[in-house]
Amino acid sequence: MMLRVKPAPISRSLLVIALAQAFAAGCAGEPPAPPPVTTMRAAKDSTPVSKKTSAPIEISIVGTNDLHGRIGSLPVLGGYVNALRAARPGRVLLVDAGDTFQGTLESNLFEGAPVVEAYRRLGYAALAIGNHEFDYGPAGPEAVLPKGAAGDPRGALKARAAQAAGAFPLLAANLLEEGRDLNWPNVAPSVVVKLESGITVGLLGITTISTPKTTIAANFIGLSVTPLAEAVAREARALRNTKGADIVVVLAHAGGHCTSLENPDDLSSCKPGEEIFEVAQALPSGAVDAIVAAHTHQAVAHRVAGIPIIESYANGKAFGRVDLTWDPAARKVISSRIFPPTELVPGRVYEGKTVEPDSAIQAIVTPAFERVAAKRAEPLGVTVEAPIEEKYKEESPLGNLVSSLMLELDPGADIALNNAGNLRADLPAGPLSYGALYDSIPFDNRLARMSMTGRALMDLFQRNLMSQRGILSIAGLRVEARCGPSGLVVSLILDGKKGARGRVVKETDRLKVATTDYLAMGGGDLEPQAFDLAEGAQPYRDKIADLLRKRGGSLRPSDWLKPGSPRISFAPGAPACAQGDK
Repeated sequence: MMLRVKPAPISRSLLVIALAQAFAAGCAGEPPAPPPVTTMRAAKDSTPVSKKTSAPIEISIVGTNDLHGRIGSLPVLGGYVNALRAARPGRVLLVDAGDTFQGTLESNLFEGAPVVEAYRRLGYAALAIGNHEFDYGPAGPEAVLPKGAAGDPRGALKARAAQAAGAFPLLAANLLEEGRDLNWPNVAPSVVVKLESGITVGLLGITTISTPKTTIAANFIGLSVTPLAEAVAREARALRNTKGADIVVVLAHAGGHCTSLENPDDLSSCKPGEEIFEVAQALPSGAVDAIVAAHTHQAVAHRVAGIPIIESYANGKAFGRVDLTWDPAARKVISSRIFPPTELVPGRVYEGKTVEPDSAIQAIVTPAFERVAAKRAEPLGVTVEAPIEEKYKEESPLGNLVSSLMLELDPGADIALNNAGNLRADLPAGPLSYGALYDSIPFDNRLARMSMTGRALMDLFQRNLMSQRGILSIAGLRVEARCGPSGLVVSLILDGKKGARGRVVKETDRLKVATTDYLAMGGGDLEPQAFDLAEGAQPYRDKIADLLRKRGGSLRPSDWLKPGSPRISFAPGAPACAQGDK
């Protein structure tokens, strides 16, 4: 089965074990994993606010989301948090809304261990489990368990939860295993945190309803996701009524999208129907006091149905903040201040202090960078003449390039198919390195081949073009969409092998499709398919790296998305027709 990248001379599995042990050694003697409800003091708040005051107290909720392993941003985040804690001692709570570990060579090689250790030092109070927390699969080198092998498909995630024990829990109020709450060490629906200011904050975590379709299906077997709003209402009631929470904050790996961030009460720039907005609108009045959102990689700094919601892009770009004023006499939050996302730029003045990267956090993340430096710099013998862009909702040069290379890797296939979410960064101009390719394709998916009828492919593209998911990337095929009497109609034309090029695909045709195991197992808009894995255990990213080394030469964006010759085209009126499911 697949092995992830291993920098010589030490194997990845040994590195994971060695690094985790090194981190754990620094935590020897710490208490065991906290029970489902834990009272803890907020880290680093060195000067307590008087608990005897009856005057209203303002606290700051600092939220991060979708770090995706960008540990290089954490020292600067530490500088900002240090400045805020110095200005507001005893009144700062740092939380994360998930998709934290997976996404970079520096984090993936160690299955997220450097992130957890940095989060411990930063003083996080809790972390919500996001869909990509399941991507690593079992602890060790396999991304999924080999067929017939014994083991735990959530082993890597549980190892990170165990590593965080004594510092912060992982939260999941709407994830069930065999119909019950997760019974994993240091994982709970909610936690209670008592600030040094005397305020008790209940934190609960939820994840997007799309989680089963947005991670490797094999790693999610036996789990289910319950409706978000119901889970929030239930857990918020318990936090207030039986667990002593003064304030309730949701860490939601579900998000929204707003383009104007100046006025938190102006929702005109916010995309209606977004998952977290629907959750907020479905909650009973006063159920929760704030939501830290995630998943969409967009920005939100708005009040929806009276609830402050913050989301701060992705990849360590920024953090969010909402200040809540608690009135001890009224025993409720009487006001809130929502801040637009603050970008993580060192040297700026924040809360009266010039922000300097936190040296202790830097010391934690530096070894991970040093360990992968040689692998990251490995040349692939190809020059990128201009940046090759990835786009999530539109056909892109990078999507077309990668799907074309997938088809080249499987000469027996008729077409290739990939999902936009599998690609995460542009290929930069200049000599292409393994690290740059890894940043673009950070998932350890394997190349697979499946067989699909023409009708099934037409239905797939119809669903995809009418959905809110990212566009499918294709090779060996052209897709033409038009409006019909009952909605969007899709035609397929072969565009690969010379003998078949230009032939219209019939409903009864059966095509061999090169794709990834993620899609073949039912990811994205696909239903699970019978499939065969390509020869060898490498991730398809590494097969592409080997292919590029053999090919050499240069890559130009215009070779992969020719003006006036897209692989997916819309007849006049078709884009509006495709909006029907949005």
